[in-house]
Amino acid sequence: MKSVVLLVGRLKDVIGATTQELSHLPVEWLGAHNREEVIDQLEAEPGIKCVILGGTLDDHLRGELIGVIASRRPDVAIHVKDRASGPEGFCSFVEGVVQSTLVPA
Repeated sequence: MKSVVLLVGRLKDVIGATTQELSHLPVEWLGAHNREEVIDQLEAEPGIKCVILGGTLDDHLRGELIGVIASRRPDVAIHVKDRASGPEGFCSFVEGVVQSTLVPA
């Protein structure tokens, strides 16, 4: 069974491009772009292993999402991408997280 990863970001094209580029990884990808979509995904998919928050989300929303995720699914790891590498760094950040936490060596 594949691990499920929820990618959360404001830029839908970045989320889509990331899932396409990393389709070779043994992961099922889900996406969300706001608080409501995150809650819907957490409730609909019990197999989510981690959530990766993008750097384009504002700090208030990122903090709120961390609280929502932690309170509803304390079993899920939360990873927050830096802002400095910009949207173009999202894919490499996601790949690093998945390779180091979900893909067996």
